[in-house]
Parts: sequence; C-alpha cells; structure tokens
Amino acid sequence: MTEDAAAKTGRTEKMGLLGAVSYIIGNIVGSGIFITPATIVSLVSSVGLSLVVWMLSAFIATLGAFCYVELGTSIRKSGADFAYLCYVKWYPIAFAFMCTGCIIIYPATLAIQADTFSEYVFKGINITMENDTQLFFAKKLTGFSLIWFLLFLNFFSLKTFVSRFQIVASIAKIAATALVIGTGLYYLFFKGWTENIQDPFGNSTFAVGTFVSALFSGLYSYDGWDILNFGAEEIDNPKRTMPLAIVFGMSFIAILYLFVNFSYFIVIPIPDMLASPAVAQTFGDLTLGSFSFIIPVFVALLLIGSLNSTMFSASRYLQAAAKQGHLPSCISCINPISDSPRVALLVHVILAMGISFAGDLNQLINYVSFSQWSQRGCTMAALIYIRFTHKPVHPERIRTFILMPLLFCLICWTLVVVTIVDSFDVSVVGIGIVLAGFVFFFLFIFEKSLPSIPAYRDNSRKLNEMVTIWSQIIFNVMPELDFGEEEDNDLHKVYPEVPPLEGSISCEDGVKRRVSALSCSTQSTDSSTRF
Repeated sequence: MTEDAAAKTGRTEKMGLLGAVSYIIGNIVGSGIFITPATIVSLVSSVGLSLVVWMLSAFIATLGAFCYVELGTSIRKSGADFAYLCYVKWYPIAFAFMCTGCIIIYPATLAIQADTFSEYVFKGINITMENDTQLFFAKKLTGFSLIWFLLFLNFFSLKTFVSRFQIVASIAKIAATALVIGTGLYYLFFKGWTENIQDPFGNSTFAVGTFVSALFSGLYSYDGWDILNFGAEEIDNPKRTMPLAIVFGMSFIAILYLFVNFSYFIVIPIPDMLASPAVAQTFGDLTLGSFSFIIPVFVALLLIGSLNSTMFSASRYLQAAAKQGHLPSCISCINPISDSPRVALLVHVILAMGISFAGDLNQLINYVSFSQWSQRGCTMAALIYIRFTHKPVHPERIRTFILMPLLFCLICWTLVVVTIVDSFDVSVVGIGIVLAGFVFFFLFIFEKSLPSIPAYRDNSRKLNEMVTIWSQIIFNVMPELDFGEEEDNDLHKVYPEVPPLEGSISCEDGVKRRVSALSCSTQSTDSSTRF
C-alpha cells in the first residue's frame, strides 16, 4: 500500500514478521488437532505412517500457502477463490463453488465443531444413555443448543463479551496443547512408556484411497493456511515478510502437531485410540487421574471459540455474496445498530443443523475436504492460466516459481480424482452441489435463459421484494447492497492504460444484471437503476 493510500485509510502501522507468524499460528491451530488424530490412525493403522501423514499434510499446506499468496497479491479483490475464478471469466465454475461454500464447506465445518464439542462434554462428564439412539440425539441437541446460544450472541453482536471470550479460547488452546505435550514427554522420559512406539510402522495399512482420506483429515487440521492471502496490504514489506512468515509459521505448526500426536501415541495404545471419540479425553483419563476433567474443559472452551469464529466468517461470507447480488437480497440484511447479518446467521445455522445429519464426523470432514480441494484445484488452474496467457495482474505481486503452482494443482486434482474413484459416496455430495450450481447458473443467470423472459424478471423481483420486506419486519434489519462501483482497482490505478479488472460478477458487465435476476431484484435490462 502506498503512503497516500495508507494515509487515506488511516492504516499507518503494519504487521511485521513476528505478527504475521503469530497470525498464521493463531488461525490454524485450533479444534482440528483434537478431532482428526484418531481418524488418521484408523485409516493407516500405525504410529509411523500416521506421523508421515501429518508431515505430508504440512508440506501440502505450506505449498498451497505460497501459491495463494501469489494469487492474493496478483488479484487484489475481495472474494478469495470466487474473485480469482471470476477474474479469468470462469463464471459458471465460480458460481458453482460459491454454492458449495455456502451449502457444504461452512455449514459442515460448524457441524463438525458442534459434534466434537458434544463428544468432549459427554465424555468429560461421563454421561450415559439407555441406548445409542438416545445418546445420538442427546449429543445433537447439546451441540445445537450451543449453536443457538452463539447465534443469539452474534444476533446482538456482543462484541465486548465475544472478544474477551476469544482471548479465553486462545488461552485454552495454548494450555491444552502444552498440557498434552508436557504430559506425554514426562511419561516418555521419566516413566519409560515406550511400548506403543517400539515398532512405529508395524501393522501399517497402505492403500491409495484410504491414504488420501487420511490426508484429507490431516489437511483439515491445517485449514487456514491461506489466511495471509486476506491481509497482504496490512503486512510490512510483504515480498520478504510473507514467505518467511509462511516458512516459520507452518514449520512451528508442523512440529507442534507432531509433538501432540507423538504424545498421544506414547500414552494411548492404538486399539484404545480407535475406540475413543474424544482422544484427548482418553489421554487425560490415562495420565491425569482425578484431574482428567481439565482436558475436556480446555477443549470445550477452545471449540466454543472455533464455533464462534466459523459462525462469524460464514455469515459474513453469505452476507457479502448477497450484498453483491449473488444470493437473494434478504440475506444481505443487517441490523443497523449491531451491524449483525441476522438473516445470513440464521440461514447458516439452519444449513449446519441439517448437514450434521448427513454423516458422522469422519464423513463430514471428507465432505468439507473434497469440496475445498476441488475448488482449490480449479483456482490453481486459473493461476496457471494467468501465468501462461500473461494476463495483466498487479505489478507488486509476489511471484512464485512456476513449478510450485503446477505441483500444487497436480496434488489437488490427485486428491480429488482418487476420492472420486475410491470413495464415490464421499465425493457424490460435493459433485452434486457443484453440478446443481452449474444448473442454477445456466437457468437463472445466463442471459439467454430465464432472465431473458420479462415475466420471470418481474415475478422474481416481486418475490424478492416481498421476502426482503418480511425479513426487515421479523429481524429488524435493513438490506445492504453493493454493486462494486466504489471498489478499488489497484492495477488500473497503477497502469491507467490497462482496463479495470474484469471478472467479478459485481462488475458493470451485464453479468451483474443476470445475477440480480437470480436474486429477484432486477428490472428491464436497459435500465440503469440498481436494486
């Protein structure tokens, strides 16, 4: 960011190397390390191969972080993958994956965290039921109760309470991981517990399909590696700071995750780990005695913080998509006092509750991972297309060695193709949503389909207005629409001879009006009035 731009926005202090490293670590380390270790072991059946999965996941995540930094500094538009795909005018693909994010990725992530919270609560308090059906619904209702409580907090945007609780969640995160590592190393060096790690690769099970599923679980725990992509302008000397922050931050997280898993293996035999839905609680039961309740308390607090963060970001994702006209305008509504996107929050929570019944924790993680890595494969293809066609990008971009995006793209599509071939039941959900997104695009957005019919435009506008008015009355909100006229276009400002960046559906290119037809807020195509 130039000095003039910094003065205009009031951003005079920028993040240095230490701040960027902390930003990466704080965003990645979370609930995943307490959710996926048992899943990975169940798929590879050995200590050594499980640790290999964790190391390989760290490598893939680090490689992806470098590639996404190039994208974020090349195409400086909000919207992440959606904006990058739109920049190369792959509108149907962009819209299809936007649907996937709204319907699968964010809701399933919330459902995973809520289910894990319930597991640790029930395990920590030692709650039992007469039969499995009662236990299943009791856990679901516990998770749903927490979700609705957090929904209430976000409805009224209790920022002081929420921000303070996030500090508590961060402390719980540090305390839980430190306690597991410290206890595990104590039992290794002072108690001589080496029985579980004497033959690290014994009984290993290697099959391509199951190994990819194990990688998906490991990569889920590293999710958030692209966080610097959203804050490049806030980082001092990004060309130097961002690569170093990725190397140091991801290396620290990889070592941390390896130590946590190694500590689990020192204490917990593999059969016991496979039988435990809450591996950290089992670890506490075997080592902490009467103080074992500390582990589920820390993990529960950590998960509450993760749930709140997911709900916050997912609702803003929905609201931003509706704000630019990609979804019905009622979802863009915010409360004018608290700035809370109440309709988007409610839609997100309902979707999360529904998708929580689509499978167990392992299946939900695979649904999320398959959808994410399919999208990332397309995004990497877009980056490679930009590089080989020499499309104009921001002159101050960070450029990686060409083999890095090629390798990452190959890895993404290998994970996707192997999952389709070996576990079609996992991939069918993501594929179905993507195909539905394509159908939706060509039916409701493509200019030669329904939007070309005046009756459709009139009726869809009336329906949208009615739903939006009722949303305003029920939720005490106001619609917030942004059609992109005031968005910065850094490339065009630096090089006036280069036309403004195209590829966002919020641009004045005719596609905007077709999306407005989908969101039921258009009028005739020759009108310049915005809704």
